[in-house]
Amino acid sequence: MAKVVVIGIPGEPGLWLADLGNGTVRPLDSVTGDLATANSLRAKGGAVIKSVDFAVAVSSADEVFSGHFDG
Repeated sequence: MAKVVVIGIPGEPGLWLADLGNGTVRPLDSVTGDLATANSLRAKGGAVIKSVDFAVAVSSADEVFSGHFDG
């Protein structure tokens, strides 16, 4: 099972690396190879989803804890 997720959010130019096992999130300063290709598609408005079955972006953690996911 995957324990690391790469995250990109519209309007945020960079990518983030979330390490679920360690409970950390950090910016990815540079990407290469297939990840760079996927990121260039994202920059043009595309979405790349692989091995993730649920993801929602909200404006605050409070929205998540209140059960909202349409922020």
